Amino acid sequence: MPTKRDAVIIGGGHNGLVTAFYLAKAGLKPLVLERRSVVGGAAVTEEFHPGFKCPALAHSTGPLRPEIVRDMQLERHGLEMIPSAASVTALADEGRGLALSSDITKSCSAIAAFSKRDAEKFAEFHRVLQRLAQAIGPLMNETPPSIDEPSKSDLWNLLKTGRRVRGLGERDMYRLMRWVPMPVADLVGEWFESELLKATIAARAIFGTRLGPASLGSSAVLLLRATSDPHPTGSAPVPRGGVGALTQALAAAAIAAGAEIRTGTQVASIAVKDGEARGVVLASGEEISAALVISNADPRRTFLGLVGPLHLDPSFVVKLRNYRCTGCVAKVNLALSGLPAFTALKPSGNGDAALSGRIHIGPTLEYLERAFDDAKYGAPSRQPMLEVSIPSVADSSLAPAGKHVMSVYVQFAPYKLKSGDWNSQREALGDTVVQTLAKHAPHISSLILHRQVITPLDLEETYGLSGGHIFHGELSLDQLFTMRPLLGWARYRTPITGLYLCGSGTHPGDGLTGASGRNAAREILKDWKSGKRS
Repeated sequence: MPTKRDAVIIGGGHNGLVTAFYLAKAGLKPLVLERRSVVGGAAVTEEFHPGFKCPALAHSTGPLRPEIVRDMQLERHGLEMIPSAASVTALADEGRGLALSSDITKSCSAIAAFSKRDAEKFAEFHRVLQRLAQAIGPLMNETPPSIDEPSKSDLWNLLKTGRRVRGLGERDMYRLMRWVPMPVADLVGEWFESELLKATIAARAIFGTRLGPASLGSSAVLLLRATSDPHPTGSAPVPRGGVGALTQALAAAAIAAGAEIRTGTQVASIAVKDGEARGVVLASGEEISAALVISNADPRRTFLGLVGPLHLDPSFVVKLRNYRCTGCVAKVNLALSGLPAFTALKPSGNGDAALSGRIHIGPTLEYLERAFDDAKYGAPSRQPMLEVSIPSVADSSLAPAGKHVMSVYVQFAPYKLKSGDWNSQREALGDTVVQTLAKHAPHISSLILHRQVITPLDLEETYGLSGGHIFHGELSLDQLFTMRPLLGWARYRTPITGLYLCGSGTHPGDGLTGASGRNAAREILKDWKSGKRS
């Protein structure tokens, strides 16, 4: 006899845990099934060398939606955020560095050393982003409207959005409409003259995507991210213990609310009969029946892997196979015997303070576009854009005394290689990253005790991300809002009755904000309370 549950959630990533909490809070008894031995998905802190713990993938939060932090009372469950004045330090080839702070006034002072005009424009650009984010930000907490049959609620939400946009005034309304389809290179080029500043802002728009700064719609990603944090280059909120501490707190809150979590449990398939989800079948052969099945896996893995094309309309399958979720990011984690000395930070005397935030390597728009060019033709970038974090600067618990860990996002590294495979290219990628770092921290090679290289293939095979895409699908204009993941299926429901999506492949789908999980839970509970399933 199969075990019976109210709801089964496939995947213990941050969105799955958020969904589990809200379902449990409403009185259901959700069961979260996680394939790996630890919950967290892409937000885990793991020991990769004896005594050295590092955020395996994500090294900063989204940030998490404040409503979720409040509802889940995460501080009571062990979450402690480390305050940091540093936002990002951008490194130029000539040994100069631009240290931007979460304090806009201090950031403007730093920018003035490169361009007084840009210092004035930066504060204005921040104010504009704030206003635009306030107008479109509420959309991140809403379910995309039904295209065919919009409900009264859909129409009301659209009306409210229209009022907020009209309230921006003519100039900002024009900006919003014009910016959404723009390449971010054109946007920053209209505002700033310093190449380093332009590249640093543009990097936020293309991070984790298969987009270059000259790609159409890349400005829309910047606006999407501004709804969580309107700072032009983003902040760097980090929990003590790494981002894994965040998902551990989410798990603790979900369990306290009444959810159950099972790790080391792989789901082999979703049981479907007569177009309805009836539960799941585990790799062990165990069957678990459930009134609701919620997948935190990406859309392609959910439908083509766990459901199977047999239970889906052929046209839906064709659209799903064209859903773009081919990643372009790799990760390198380093165990260091000491703190690296960056040439650009020596003159300021505040190297340690600057190192507590993110470090950006990608000094010009041309550099970023050339890095993307390599990936477009199936090769890892020879001069990659790097986003670097040294979390042990602010959190000494991650490394032995006097030693450090370095977390490096590598962009661009295409999932599909034109020549060879990732198992043969792994060490070459690691060498490229170290050589790129050495241009700014000349002695870093002598500090490396151990190197972990996580390729896009590893992202798929180890972390369950189809195509190695960290956001469960490309953040492009045709895969956002009412079209995420597919037009007509952006409301967390699926063609299979009783099966829902809650992961980053749904709206809004970006970063560790938890919005997708919270929105999905709201729609699931609407159906549950009305006595129907999707």
